[in-house]
Amino acid sequence: MTGGAGFIGSNLVRDLVAGGHEVVVVDSMDTGSADLLEGLGVEVHAARADEYYESGAWRDGPLDGIYHLGKPSASPMYREDRWRTAELVRGAIAVMEIARERGVRVVSASTSSVYNGVSPPHREDAAIIPTDFYTEARLFEERLMAVYGQLYGVGWVALRLFSIYGPGEQRKGKYANLVTQALWAAMRGEEFIVYGDGSQSRDFVYVGDVVRAFELAMGGRAVGVYNVGTGTSRSLNEALELVERVTGLRVRARRIPNPVRNYVMATQASTERAMRDLGFEASVALEEGIGRMYSYYSGLPEFKPGARRPSAPRRAPAPPPRGRSAARTPGPPSPSTGRPW
Repeated sequence: MTGGAGFIGSNLVRDLVAGGHEVVVVDSMDTGSADLLEGLGVEVHAARADEYYESGAWRDGPLDGIYHLGKPSASPMYREDRWRTAELVRGAIAVMEIARERGVRVVSASTSSVYNGVSPPHREDAAIIPTDFYTEARLFEERLMAVYGQLYGVGWVALRLFSIYGPGEQRKGKYANLVTQALWAAMRGEEFIVYGDGSQSRDFVYVGDVVRAFELAMGGRAVGVYNVGTGTSRSLNEALELVERVTGLRVRARRIPNPVRNYVMATQASTERAMRDLGFEASVALEEGIGRMYSYYSGLPEFKPGARRPSAPRRAPAPPPRGRSAARTPGPPSPSTGRPW
């Protein structure tokens, strides 16, 4: 699994290990942390996917499938460093080459941000408008996977993930989900910045449901692009009210003019295709998910009032052209499928 030391990846690793699977994790530790895998006994390679491919280590041992989550996961990351687009492409090619040579299936994380500018509810067959480096890179990856499927018979699924929140997101810092950041701010007694009037809406989906979607996609025979969401969109104002209601804490929201060009104003998944082909349907309501998050983060010292913030994610340099490798230094429990916190 690439990205197995990140937010979604570490939750997925923990659930797979609990189910008796052996997992090899490949993670650059850019926004991931080996702490999230503590106690699992998994093999960890601190590297990008392309570096791991070039090492040849993937040729050894049994391999049943590849989960590909190891890629920069927020739009601002790509705007701050456009070379991340090349990093994503190199990683995708590396993963698909391993799948081709080993004859295994790939389930990859894509994003609902590709629907920016498209009216909700968002269907997988919508005409996509170019708006961002982040979304263009993910779209290229989806099409690349389709080409590997057509030319070499590689089984693949790309999951367009909607607004994922839950335990284990602390390493993402300012790139974490909006509702997660609101909860953190309330727990620390800090202001939470809202862009605009708070009417922007998201299809908030709990990470435990996302874990289940990945496992269903790997265990089935479906090929193609699928949404992973709840099918319901909630405004940020609604989400802030829920944080206050569930936790009893106050969210000190401060509204400012939206400084982001091409800001995503609304997401809402069309869920019919995923239900039909994958058997996936989200089951955790936003209220319940916030409660689980609050229980988890309450146990971490960095979210106490007045606590010092954790350091920002370390940026591992991406190679502009081919060839240069950077040296790397080599969690929380997952909301396992059907096993609440």
